[in-house]
Amino acid sequence: MDFEFGGADEVFRAEAREWLTGHLVGAYAQLVGVGGPGSEHEGAPGRRDWERELGGGGWIGLGWECAEGAYGNRVASLTQQVVWAEEYARAGAPGRVGHIGENLLAPTLLAAGDEAQRRRFLPAIARGEELWCQGYSEPEAGSDLAGLRTVAVRDGGGYRVSGQKIWTSLAQEADWCFVLARTDRGERRHRGLSFLLVPMDQPGRIEVRPIRQMSGTAEFNEVFFDGARAPHVVGGEGAGWRVAMGLLARERGVSTLVQQIGFAAELAAVIEAAVRGGALRDPVLRDQLVRQWAELKVMRWNALRTLGAAGDAGAPSVAKLLWGGWHQRLGELAMRVRGAAAALGPVDWTARAPYELDALQRLFLFTRADTLYGGSDEIQRNIIAERVLGLPRLER
Repeated sequence: MDFEFGGADEVFRAEAREWLTGHLVGAYAQLVGVGGPGSEHEGAPGRRDWERELGGGGWIGLGWECAEGAYGNRVASLTQQVVWAEEYARAGAPGRVGHIGENLLAPTLLAAGDEAQRRRFLPAIARGEELWCQGYSEPEAGSDLAGLRTVAVRDGGGYRVSGQKIWTSLAQEADWCFVLARTDRGERRHRGLSFLLVPMDQPGRIEVRPIRQMSGTAEFNEVFFDGARAPHVVGGEGAGWRVAMGLLARERGVSTLVQQIGFAAELAAVIEAAVRGGALRDPVLRDQLVRQWAELKVMRWNALRTLGAAGDAGAPSVAKLLWGGWHQRLGELAMRVRGAAAALGPVDWTARAPYELDALQRLFLFTRADTLYGGSDEIQRNIIAERVLGLPRLER
């Protein structure tokens, strides 16, 4: 199989590289390398301005399946989307605070929303003006999403939402949240759910509480809804499970390749630490590093092989199993190559800053969650067993 890019892709690459070089200057130059995994909270105000800069250049919504320029975005082929992601990572551009709206909600609206919803929300996302968060998981319904307890009742032309969501990334920055809630209390499990769009600026009705993690940072949040207004339902009342599952299936393809570019940079940092500290003299560690490199190459080839493929029920679960375990093992390797020094922080303890970590320590702690969030490994294996292999469904 040919994994090379064509001439048009390389022209697009030159355009992307030139734009990034010309715009990652001034105040934006200070954002280079900011906002990766484990530090998504850093530099949020400046990164929000950067979203508007990207929107002004037409670089948001490259993968939307719509007429070019219909919502203020440019349209690029799948390979050009990969090229843009590679150049974005190569430039060290800041972590995206708009990726949930661009890569999850927008394709969902294009597939299941109505034209009024598309025209209301897609231009604002394409301009980098409105940020989104995802209201799925709950304290009693994480991997078992169908067991959620958040409810919504009709109120005029919309709904009122009450309940709690957890592990909500970027909720403290978001303008809107797409929420999966039960609109028919007479139904059970995945029936009677609806996919609602909720504005976050509702004082007294929505409360966001950051969750401090063992890494010392707070990427995730609890969100409490107390009769919050939800003026939009996507796909119709009761169609929430179908819409939500369609959204989760889009967390692959180009987004997986973008993720792998970040993984490659983290692996390079771990190898550099191994060289600098002399850990490469250990043949076991050296073999583990080589294995990590080889597995990352295989993940990339698999992602390119399945790029744009439709109807493969197991592909998202296979991808999640591959990268979750790989990234977690990388975090463990980051500590092994450091040896005893891995237990020491980069600065001395003080009362004002008692908990400082360096990048590799944050990588190790953050990756403990990789096999849990986004659907645990056990859930992914169940999906593959039931939907691909045709094994009997697990009784719930």
